[in-house]
Amino acid sequence: MLRFEHEILFTPCPERIARLRELAYNLWWTWHPEAQDLYRSIDPELWELVYHNPVDFLRDVRQRKLEAAANDPAYLKRYDAVLKSFDSYMSAKKTWFSKNYPDAKDTLIAYFSAEFGLHESLPIYSGGLGILSGDHIKEASDMGIPLVGVGFIYPQGYFRQRLDQSGWQFAEYNKLNFADVPALPALDPEGREVVVEVELPGRTIYAKVYKFQVGRNELLLMDTDIHPNSPQDRELSARLYGGDQEMRISQELVLGVGGVRALRRLGYKPTVWHMNEGHSAFLVLELCRELVAQGYSFEQAMEQVKAHCVFTTHTPVPAGNDAFPLPMIEKFFWSFWPQLNLTRDEFMSLALQEQQWGPTFAMTALALRFSAFHNGVSKLHGHVARGMWQWLYPGRSQDEVPITSITNGVHTATWLAPEMRTLYNSYLGKNWEDNLDDPQIWRKVYQIPDETFWRTRQKLKSDLIAFSRQRLQQHYMRLGIPAPVWPVLEENILTIGFARRFATYKRATLLFKDVERLKYILNRPGKPIQIIFAGKAHPKDDPGKHFIQDVYRMAMQPGLAGRIIFLEEYDIAVGRALVQGVDVWLNNPRRPYEASGTSGMKASLNGAPNCSVLDGWWPEAYNGRNGWAIGDEREYASQEEQDWNDAQSLYHLLEHEIAPRFYDNRDANGIPVEWVQICKEAIATVAPLFSTRRMLADYLREMYMPVAVQDTPTGV
Repeated sequence: MLRFEHEILFTPCPERIARLRELAYNLWWTWHPEAQDLYRSIDPELWELVYHNPVDFLRDVRQRKLEAAANDPAYLKRYDAVLKSFDSYMSAKKTWFSKNYPDAKDTLIAYFSAEFGLHESLPIYSGGLGILSGDHIKEASDMGIPLVGVGFIYPQGYFRQRLDQSGWQFAEYNKLNFADVPALPALDPEGREVVVEVELPGRTIYAKVYKFQVGRNELLLMDTDIHPNSPQDRELSARLYGGDQEMRISQELVLGVGGVRALRRLGYKPTVWHMNEGHSAFLVLELCRELVAQGYSFEQAMEQVKAHCVFTTHTPVPAGNDAFPLPMIEKFFWSFWPQLNLTRDEFMSLALQEQQWGPTFAMTALALRFSAFHNGVSKLHGHVARGMWQWLYPGRSQDEVPITSITNGVHTATWLAPEMRTLYNSYLGKNWEDNLDDPQIWRKVYQIPDETFWRTRQKLKSDLIAFSRQRLQQHYMRLGIPAPVWPVLEENILTIGFARRFATYKRATLLFKDVERLKYILNRPGKPIQIIFAGKAHPKDDPGKHFIQDVYRMAMQPGLAGRIIFLEEYDIAVGRALVQGVDVWLNNPRRPYEASGTSGMKASLNGAPNCSVLDGWWPEAYNGRNGWAIGDEREYASQEEQDWNDAQSLYHLLEHEIAPRFYDNRDANGIPVEWVQICKEAIATVAPLFSTRRMLADYLREMYMPVAVQDTPTGV
């Protein structure tokens, strides 16, 4: 079909169902399965082919299928119900925010993040940080919080994972066609497209701003792949976390400085600036530059900017915090610091870090110095972060360092299986979704009959096994080789899930410390176990790739083949299938390197208990009845000792605690009564306290609203 810039000719759609296009351009559909079903039911095969993307779907679907839907009374009934729900949502006057903060009409939160994980059809995220950002903006929409997101759109996205016959990971990049995604050029109040300019060494770079509608809120994403940028600069936003340090600092300049300029051009007037990780911290320099240009001294400007900024750190290891050599900073900012009325040394001192690898300009230090409130993403991570950054606060003990913690949560509607929602609708009460963070509501899960609960969980596991088999078949067909064991996985045996970034500290291979013992545990007569692995390593992380290869090869070994599988191309769709379908979620990072983690929260929301090291969020959730704890909360003399002890603890739990609870003590209907109680306890304790509803209520109370009410000069 013909394409004109970013306008495309959709397949002609009958007027009766013409609002399918409007719905496709609001990502509200990503957390409403009933909206997705409006497209899927028209052409299920095409829906899978376009990877659940309604914009792409409406371009390619055959007209006769649309006409058939428009003449189907059952379809029209569902269509009308979804659109009624959508209209009610979008036009609501009373929201959680308006009820709780009736006088905060002028509040606007600008939420900056390097990545946003919204849906599998938008591969512009790499892992937990992006998924959290996506959940954050979705929940802000649900609560009616006035928030605008700012980030990059990466035309080549994050990479697609391909494994060869040896299990070695290769990165495949596919160009993202803007006509195929729910993006529209952002227009200023005069109706002109917004292109911002940012000065880089010896040149100016241009970034076009696109708007994504996420429920009630807007997400602004910048793209540098436009004329008149040079080929090098057009690649600047091509890939998430690609390139060298020069590309990284260029990206972060465009994100921070360009993001502020984009908001100004569009007429936004934020009262709160939230830096989600240090990637966007250059925004504080642009805000200061604006005020200095209005006649404020730099000290006055810094005070005002600090009063309106908040910062969240996600990284508990020094190497994970961006820091640039001073000569590189000088190259990029030599013309910027005079605009702040600062000398070179004064500018460098704003974020100077000399603790590691020589003097550097540390983005986390910059963000901490220019924000009123700072937080880690779990209680343990807050403690670790206070120790990491204590040097910034001379004379203060670790406990006195002003970094608090707001533990992460997950967006309930995005990750909850439709079958579990049906159960909750029946037993939690009519308005349970309006009270997601109320523990008393969630105690009602104990009223769900064990047989009904167990049948639903078994259905979800069956769906996961079918999904996994299909993914494996696609992998082997691509390689042109037969599967070593087929069929893999069994429907009625204990199924464990392990899926995450394959960073080495997450210890994906911990299970294989004693392979012979593992083989015995997985094949134990009457109590067998199967494990599904998935995950990506960063394209430059060879040790992480070796971990993937090790798991992949182990899955081929006699005694493990068929009991262990590795799913290629870990993304939101794979993650969703896993957290909804496994019996147990496994997490074994090397404590205390997991800042928070959220995948286990999603699993327990769906009724799967966690078996996890007491790291990240799990120490706050674990109560002895809602899952299992691997190892101890202690320090070790060496990593080798820690790994060995944790592996032995994990084997013991699998063999003597988890498998017996799953298989033994079954009633006359074959239901493991004690196991079901553990699952219900996992839901009751995790679902309310580790939801983004609770998380955002904390952000509003502890960070957003205290800075939103500050007196603000023009420009901030």
